Amino acid sequence: MQTKPFRIGTRGSPLALAQAHEARDRLMAAHGMPEEMFEIVVLTTKGDRITDRALAEIGGKGLFTQELEEKLASGDLDLAVHSAKDMPTVLPEGLHLSAYLPREDIRDAVIGRTAPKLIELPHGATVGSASLRRQALIRRMRPDIKVITFRGAVETRLRKLDEGQVDATLLALAGLKRLGKVDVITDILDPDTFPPAPAQGAICIESRIGDQRTADLLAAINDPATHDAVSCERAFLAALDGSCRTPIGGYAICEGDRIKFFGLIITPDGRNQHSVTIDGNRRDAAALGTRAGQDIRARAGSSFFDDWS
Repeated sequence: MQTKPFRIGTRGSPLALAQAHEARDRLMAAHGMPEEMFEIVVLTTKGDRITDRALAEIGGKGLFTQELEEKLASGDLDLAVHSAKDMPTVLPEGLHLSAYLPREDIRDAVIGRTAPKLIELPHGATVGSASLRRQALIRRMRPDIKVITFRGAVETRLRKLDEGQVDATLLALAGLKRLGKVDVITDILDPDTFPPAPAQGAICIESRIGDQRTADLLAAINDPATHDAVSCERAFLAALDGSCRTPIGGYAICEGDRIKFFGLIITPDGRNQHSVTIDGNRRDAAALGTRAGQDIRARAGSSFFDDWS
């Protein structure tokens, strides 16, 4: 019988806390356990502390996970809740992604100050985004737009927008929904023409391999469709050595026992791109993602990646 609270690790931003509370609430409901059986432990990561530079300049996605993973490995945490798109494709030894919550909307949202849609912004407008994928896709759509690095929590970016630092910014629709801020949205982008980051909209839970007590706890809230779709997307990323240094978009959709994946790679200037579509059985989700990544890499050729920093 479990007597000590399960310790749930999370970053301290409002969005991270909302995701940790969602995971806790689902666990409480699934197991009929009281709130006091779960302790939410807030940690500050290097990615939270350094907000004046692009992630690619300071180490990439692992900056949002390292401190949490160290506490997991030491046993100070039982599980950690993350935005799945923040997770590196290679995890520290002894840790794995053991559950996914049901996925939210995968699309990107526009919050425009001088016009509601990217296509309607004034010539030479400035758009803020920390994502190389979003930056490249914006440049593909509007080569005249100036794109600047725009980091910080959702609230920080919205404040900078209100202050007039940029004409528009882009954020994940899923995060805005979880924060109850859908009223700020001025447009939602079609994933077929503006594909999201792999794993966007998904919350994942990381735990220790071999920790059966935690594995049994999490099995009750794992969403199989999200698990399979994100496994496919992460395999695509891994085949491309994807990180915050590389503009990559892609998403998978499960329908019955089938899965369909669309992926895209694009140069940072938005001028050159290659895309791939693949489908198959959901049980082969990861293998399909790997195959898609290998296919698109072969067609693009090694020179396509020369300018990727």
